Amino acid sequence: MRKVLLWLMVSLFVVVLAACGDNAEESSSEGEETSGAGADNSESEEVAENETIDTLSVGFVPSRDPEEIITATEPLKDLLKEEMSSQGYDIGEVDITVGTNYEAVGEALSAGTTDVGLIPGGTYVLYDDGAEVVLTATRAGLSVDSDDPKVWNENEPIEASDEQATSYRALVIAGPSEKGQELAEKVNNGKELTFEDLNSASWAVMSSSSPAGYIYPALWLDENYGKTITDLENVVQSDSYGSAFARLASGQIDVMVTYADARRDNVDKWQSEFDGEGTIWEDTDVIGVTPGIYNDTISVSKNSDIMDEDLKSAIQQAFMDIGETEEGKEVISIYNHEGYQEAEASDYDNEREAQEMVKSLN
Repeated sequence: MRKVLLWLMVSLFVVVLAACGDNAEESSSEGEETSGAGADNSESEEVAENETIDTLSVGFVPSRDPEEIITATEPLKDLLKEEMSSQGYDIGEVDITVGTNYEAVGEALSAGTTDVGLIPGGTYVLYDDGAEVVLTATRAGLSVDSDDPKVWNENEPIEASDEQATSYRALVIAGPSEKGQELAEKVNNGKELTFEDLNSASWAVMSSSSPAGYIYPALWLDENYGKTITDLENVVQSDSYGSAFARLASGQIDVMVTYADARRDNVDKWQSEFDGEGTIWEDTDVIGVTPGIYNDTISVSKNSDIMDEDLKSAIQQAFMDIGETEEGKEVISIYNHEGYQEAEASDYDNEREAQEMVKSLN
């Protein structure tokens, strides 16, 4: 009898242990399933964190040939998508356009039809009711930075320096025409040009919101001669610096105004596309130098349907990150940009004063 009871107790003990083991496995299995569900939820939440934007539109001003800008900035589309994704935005398409002129990009930002614009300070200031500056471009300085045009001519070719700069000069350039060379010879002989000298030449300028192509040359004329661009008798407006250089090379114009490193950008084209007889350094001379101009901006639209503070911050960080990569530097070099730093509206107060002065002169 005792043996029977002992056998029953052992059997019962084994059954209990087996049941406990099954329960433990079920609990473990349920825990794994729960853990797996939690991971799936976590992954879903991670994916859901990125906001989707169908199209981000980016506008460029035509400071270079529009087709050249479109080609050079094609890689920017994927770079922006990648950087914006890391900032919490999945961009379906990056639409890059080049405005017909500087004002067209400013107007598009104000209207909200363009989300982001790479525009000069002068264009930003003119349209700052609808555009907000978020970044200022940095660029390489130049081997010459003098107020004296003769110094520029004596130290050609102009090269890039190792120092980064947040401002640049505008230059008044005389071309290979008879009148252009006459003005250059006078400057290189240390003589002062008169307004009559300048007025006897034909000029090419850019649109009125261009700092280097209009605003600062107008101030230079005012400071040195008490005159402005509208006082010149023979002036044409070019749609790009490239077309102005082509006119200068052919002798259609005698003088043009441009940013200081524009000749470096057109060294090859001067002979291959513009049919210059000599090199650009041989055929052109500086006859005027403006004060420094604060660098180009990356501005966003205040009236874009998709723009808010978070998106603005993401765009700001994305472009700064792009400017730190080799591929990004190659893309933004089309505008001679080498990187970006955060900007404030007050950085361009001098530009506002310059535009007010130009308005009063006109």
